[in-house]
Amino acid sequence: MAEADFDVLVVGMGPVGAMLGALLARAGVKTLVIDKDTEVYPLPRAAHFDHEIMRLFQQIGIADEVRPHARPAPAYEFRTADGQILMSFDLSGENPSGWATGYMFHQPGVENALRARLQAAERADVRLGCRLDGLAQDENGVTATLTSSQGTVNVRSRYVVGCDGAASQTRRQVGIELDDYQFDEPWLVIDAKTSQGSTLPKVSLQICDPARPVTCVPMGPGRHRWEFMLLPGETPEAVLSDDFILPRIAQWNCGEITLERRAVYRFHGLVAQRWRVGRVLLAGDAAHQMPPFAGQGMCSGMRDAANLAWKLKAVLRDGADEALLDTYQAEREAHVRGIVNFAIGMGRVICTLDADAAAMRDQTMLAQRAAGGPGLPAPSTRLSGGCLMAGQDVSGVIFPQPWIGAAPDGVGLDDLLGDGPWLISRSTPGAAEAGLLAISTTDPFLAAVRRPLEAWLDAQGADAVLVRPDRYVFGVGAPTVLREAWLRALSASSRSPVSEPAR
Repeated sequence: MAEADFDVLVVGMGPVGAMLGALLARAGVKTLVIDKDTEVYPLPRAAHFDHEIMRLFQQIGIADEVRPHARPAPAYEFRTADGQILMSFDLSGENPSGWATGYMFHQPGVENALRARLQAAERADVRLGCRLDGLAQDENGVTATLTSSQGTVNVRSRYVVGCDGAASQTRRQVGIELDDYQFDEPWLVIDAKTSQGSTLPKVSLQICDPARPVTCVPMGPGRHRWEFMLLPGETPEAVLSDDFILPRIAQWNCGEITLERRAVYRFHGLVAQRWRVGRVLLAGDAAHQMPPFAGQGMCSGMRDAANLAWKLKAVLRDGADEALLDTYQAEREAHVRGIVNFAIGMGRVICTLDADAAAMRDQTMLAQRAAGGPGLPAPSTRLSGGCLMAGQDVSGVIFPQPWIGAAPDGVGLDDLLGDGPWLISRSTPGAAEAGLLAISTTDPFLAAVRRPLEAWLDAQGADAVLVRPDRYVFGVGAPTVLREAWLRALSASSRSPVSEPAR
């Protein structure tokens, strides 16, 4: 006998599972979120999130709770052993969301804020110390076998999403294989609390020294991280000792510190071949893992959650055909694989141990930088294929968020309009359908942001824009055309074939 039905079972309550659960519950989807552990992991793991993820925190109402655990990241530099800049990423520029472009943060504090919001949600049931032991699908849903200190129970849900990390039990249950990018490097990771007035670098650094590559990055306020690449023949046991760690950290003249964590990780690139098997889907590290050099591991999982949450809600609450869920992998996989390749490209720059090869690398990259050329071309953030209007350059880009006053103390467009989808038009856009908010830029409600909205429409030469709940542009055009295209996109009868996922 199964317990009461849920719409969605989310397996794993790390940052991705907690975000997905919060978004689903906010959308009125009856959600069960489980985690095999009873507490948030007390030490930091991820180090960086970007403006799009802060916009997600804003959407679920915890930006103010996140900010004390984060600080804007001004720049990210790759340097030679003698300090010359090979390539630099300026993180102080403008972006569509209105927040800082990037943030360094303390993960436990952010996770606790996420969990508190999830546990307060009326449509969410949270069970800690509860593990997944089995899955059985049928045409109407999934029966999950869950075990906790209270015993073993079967739970029914219409869909299951595995957010249960690199060793995902959900992925194993449905037999999904991983593509291996053949990048596997061992690194020692050191996290420390720093004293007030520390003179440690404020920018994130990759020291591309063939004698030993080193990472040095600020974390959340009052914290810092070092990473040291293991050299051939070194063992995890040897590099975890104070005798190894303390002299290397002392070289940074960092003053008084308290070591919080020391661990050896293998940095690698893996992507699941399938992200959906019937009613079971994967997100976050269960679906993809990447080296940390681009700072996009957790960000990628959060984008999975945002993409998947609105589509599950559309299927479960708005009458969309479940074929809409096939667009999840079609949209997210190409983006993820691009970031994995980008991160591995960074890793190959950093992890060069041959002195002659490193000298040639330095000469080439310094010359490119002097000539004004790019370092490594960043992957596109635009979605392609899937639930988007075809043939438009603007489809699949992030819609900008004008602010009344500056973030974080002002009011953003997202706060004004809610979760979406939005149909924003210069004229009266007509009645709403399928949860669509239809509003005109001439509405007094939008008076304070009318100018930037109409400027954006002017730049596209469009009368209206339809923005998806994940803040990506569905398309531009006439309001009636957009509404009809949106409704067709949510139905199975006229959806164009999903393109083959990128490999």
